[in-house]
Amino acid sequence: MESTMTTTTMNAIAQDKYGSYDALRLREIARPEVGPGEVLVQVRAAGVDAGVWILMTGRPYLIRVMGFGMRRAKALVRGRDLAGVVTAVGAAVTRFKPGDEVYGTCEGGSFAEYAVAAEDKIALKPSGLTFEQAAVVPVSGMTALQAVRDSGEVRAGQRVLVIGAAGGVGSFAVQIAKALGAQVTGVCRTEHTDLVRSLGADDVIDYTREEVDRDGACHDVIIDTGGDRPLSLLRRALARRGTLAIVGGGFDKGRLTGGFERQLRTPLVSLFTGQRLRMMTSHERADDLAELARLIDAGQVAPAVDRSFPLADAAEAIRYFAEGHPAGKVVVTL
Repeated sequence: MESTMTTTTMNAIAQDKYGSYDALRLREIARPEVGPGEVLVQVRAAGVDAGVWILMTGRPYLIRVMGFGMRRAKALVRGRDLAGVVTAVGAAVTRFKPGDEVYGTCEGGSFAEYAVAAEDKIALKPSGLTFEQAAVVPVSGMTALQAVRDSGEVRAGQRVLVIGAAGGVGSFAVQIAKALGAQVTGVCRTEHTDLVRSLGADDVIDYTREEVDRDGACHDVIIDTGGDRPLSLLRRALARRGTLAIVGGGFDKGRLTGGFERQLRTPLVSLFTGQRLRMMTSHERADDLAELARLIDAGQVAPAVDRSFPLADAAEAIRYFAEGHPAGKVVVTL
């Protein structure tokens, strides 16, 4: 293993059992060891997303039986997105070396001074981004890319509706759809309309005043990151042969399934309509991180950072994300 490391401990936001914000503690713990195909990263910033809240609370309970841990999350440290500097590489690693600036995801938690990431889950950081900006891209950016490009199959000239356009995934989805040549309408609340227009949206629906079916069944693709609108309403805004891609379920929409009921119904409903209704599941992979970096370096995509918090205030960062309707992404800095 090639390494520049001397320390064996680190500060991290750790959690011994599921709970609310007071379950999180800033603690000194052992620095993780690097396996053959892994990279040790000195974390400079880490993104906050719905998965952080889910693994803090253990809700919806469905995630516990899916293998994430019954009494506490298997990973002691919270956080998944990261951006930082490589300090050590495993013996089988060929793509990175100490000193490389990278971004991506990790299994063991990124709200820490150091994190271990698999080589195929990170990529070189976009050169034009700060660590703070880069850290908010991986989970939300890859989810948006796969929703727009793969599930939605968006093409130039199509009309695309992005619900939750000011949120983490939605803000990326607007920009990626525009990069593919689509005409994009974003759905958001009143105070975020200027942000959504600045992301490139051709039109904006303020959902406090109008519903998503305002223009009728005219959208070729709907990317729904909003979490709770009935399928019947979404279908009224979708063209006869259009595609609906549902992303997530609304992370605080129920203790058992967390608002994923719509996704569970989509395969059945799809049997009786010409519309394509898709339950979207994202995958973390270096190729998509590289594609996002290409779009970012080309000036077609830029992360929207709402607010940053120091590591010691990570619990407040999660609270702000969950309760504050952020415009774009929330980040923890080190």
